[in-house]
Order: sequence, then C-alpha cells, then structure tokens
Amino acid sequence: MENPDLLLLARAQFGLNIGFHILFPSLTIALAWFLVYFRIRYARSGDAAWLATYKLWTKVFALSFAMGVVTGITMSFQFGTNWPGFMNHVGNIAGPLLGFEVLTAFFLEATFLGVMLFGMNRVPAWVHIGATLLVAIGTLLSAFWILALDSWMQTPAGQVLDGSALIAGDWLQVIFNPSFPYRFTHMLLASALTASFVVAGLSAWRLLRAPGDVSALRTLRTGVLVAAVIAPLQIFAGDQHGLNTLEHQPAKIAAMEALWHTERGAPLVLFAVPNADTQHNDFAIEVPKGASLILRHDPNGEVKGIDAFAPDTPPVAPLFFAFRIMLAVGVLMLALAWGGAWLLRQDRQPPQWLLWLYAGATFCGWVATVCGWIVTEVGRQPWLVTGILRTAQAVGRIPEASLGASLTGYVLVYSLMLGAYMVVITHLAGKGAAVQGKAK
Repeated sequence: MENPDLLLLARAQFGLNIGFHILFPSLTIALAWFLVYFRIRYARSGDAAWLATYKLWTKVFALSFAMGVVTGITMSFQFGTNWPGFMNHVGNIAGPLLGFEVLTAFFLEATFLGVMLFGMNRVPAWVHIGATLLVAIGTLLSAFWILALDSWMQTPAGQVLDGSALIAGDWLQVIFNPSFPYRFTHMLLASALTASFVVAGLSAWRLLRAPGDVSALRTLRTGVLVAAVIAPLQIFAGDQHGLNTLEHQPAKIAAMEALWHTERGAPLVLFAVPNADTQHNDFAIEVPKGASLILRHDPNGEVKGIDAFAPDTPPVAPLFFAFRIMLAVGVLMLALAWGGAWLLRQDRQPPQWLLWLYAGATFCGWVATVCGWIVTEVGRQPWLVTGILRTAQAVGRIPEASLGASLTGYVLVYSLMLGAYMVVITHLAGKGAAVQGKAK
C-alpha cells in the first residue's frame, strides 16, 4: 500500500541531492573548455597573464569538480537505500549506462586531472595541454551518459521484456531515445551559459577591487562574448526541446502552461496562481491564442489540457513557476550578454555599474539550471520511467523518522558546503590571478 508521506520524504531527499549535485557539473562541463582555451593562449603567446589566468581558474575547476564528485557519490547511494525498486525493475538498462559513465568519463577525468593540476612543470607543454583537453572531453562524456539515462527515463525506447526482466533490445535506441538529442544539447548550452557568467561575474568582482587587473579584464570579455553567442542558441534549442516534449510528454507541457482543459486557440498564461482544487488559474494574465501559436504554430490549433491525461498528471504549480523563472533568467542573461558585448567592444573599459551587474549575476545560470531540472523531473511524475515504472513502485521501506532526520542533515550539511564554496571561490576571485613573470 502506498504511503504518501514516505514517498514525499524520499522524493524530497533525492530532489535535494540531485538539485545540489547538478550545480557543479553544470559549471565544470563548460569550465573545462575555458581552461583548454586559457592554456592554449598561454602556450601560443607565452604571456604570463594567461598562465596566471589558467592557474586561477584551474583552482575554481578543481574545487567545483571535487564538490560534484562528493555529491554524486552521495546521490548514487540513494538508489539502494531509498529507491531499491528502480534497480530491481530497470537495473539491466540503468546499471550499464551508469557503468559506461564511470568507465569512459570518470576514469578519464580522474586520471588526467592530476596531470592537469600538478604536471605543468613536470611534463612537456603538449602533454599538459593534452591532459587539460582530455579532462574536458571526460566532462563531456559524463554528461553524455547521464543525460542518456535520464532521457531514457523520460522517453523510453529500445527496451524489451525477456520473461519478467526488462532488458535493452537495442542499445542505440536506448541511448539515442527520442528526447536525448534535445536534452543533451540543452544541457551543454546551459553549462556554457553557467560557466560564462561565473567567469564574467567573478572577473567583474575582481575588477571592482582592482580596476587595472589585465587578466580579469580578459576573462570578463571572454565570458561575456561566449555568453553572447550561446544565449540565442540556447533559446532556439529550448524551443526545439519544448516541441519535442509536446510530442512525447504532452502532459508535462500542459502543466508547464497551466492549461487545465483541452481547447483550440489556447491562451498563453504569462502569470497566474494555478488552483488544483478548482482546476482554474487565479489572477491570470493571458495572451489570447498565444499557447496555440507557439506550440502548434497555428493560433487556432488544439492543445491538450491536463484533463486529457488524468489521473496520471504532474503537479501544475511547481512546473508553471519553475518554467517561468527559467525563462525570465534566460532573458536576463541574453540582455546582459548582448549589452555587455556592446559596451566592452573595442577594448573599452567596463563602467562600474556594469561590473556590479555582472558580479550580481554570477550564479544566475545555476538558478535557470535548477528550475529546468525541476521542470524536467517533476514533470515526469507520477512516473519514474514513463509508462514503465511508477515512482511509488520504486520507493523503499524506510522509517519516515529516519528519512526526515537524514533529510534535515542533508539540508544543514549542504547549506554549509555551499556557503563555504561561495566564500572560497569569491576569495580566490578577489585575490585575482597572480602574475609572476614568464614560466616555462
């Protein structure tokens, strides 16, 4: 018999873990490629400022990478403690995908991370550049396998029943399931935006303290220009991802748009307070026929509402608000990136107010990423694997008191860890890159 309190606590604990964990991969996936760029610039120019820049951002990467590893291990333990039904039902597919991630990505990162961090003066320059590049490739492979598993859970394909066991009938279909290309692209671009704003924001913080810092000015421009290119690409990729979701997970779209009833010429709800009891939007601000125009490219097109999928419908309010926060932050990032690129053109010195804006927006990519993951994961409910395994079927039999106590512990520990992380990286950025002349 389903215990709703136990299910809610287990979901809250895993949600907290994955929400905290995703902060760090969303930064390191793209930050590793910034390191490759900084290292190559130093190798080609011999400019000590580029070397100092590389060393500074290597420290930020190493700390972020370590935080991601620790929280990832903690999260993986919960498959066995809180969600034993997950591996019991779909372990023949999920297990190998997680194993591929460890074998092809984590081992690659772990092997060459040491060379990247400590080998600059111990190995030839081309070996050190290669190690930095391989670490970046490792982060990319890690995202590939994790997104392949998560996408398969959203839009399963390629699986077959062998007796009572679910196995992969076609691994290519499992990996390259209908939503994978869109989710993978969307996540990589999200990481690029996140890293760009962290680079620009921390560089701006340094320039507020030391306006003449050449290295910080270079990295500020680098972060702003990358964000200016990536932001419109992300908007386009997000639109394509939304259309793919409409095709394969229409209930999620209905919840995101707070469309309670199927209708033609569905309005675009800009703001409302969704009311699940009355299945109505209170205080709604709408654009007539806007949802049909965006989703169907026809102002009179039919859009299915939540009533078409009852009773297997996700909660509306979390998706509705998280989606709009994600969009608002995305528009803000586009405006900051394009505005900053214009103001910083032709080597112009950044005005103080722009530096404060970028410093304040340092972690806005994290806000958008977490909101996006809320939309993705909560929007799949009540399924853990769509059409195959319900979330309630996978939860373990753990005393509610134990779950509540451990959840409280996670909240406290993660709050301290995040606070310490913020203090350390802002301290590193505030000190700036120490230029000590040319190195070998």
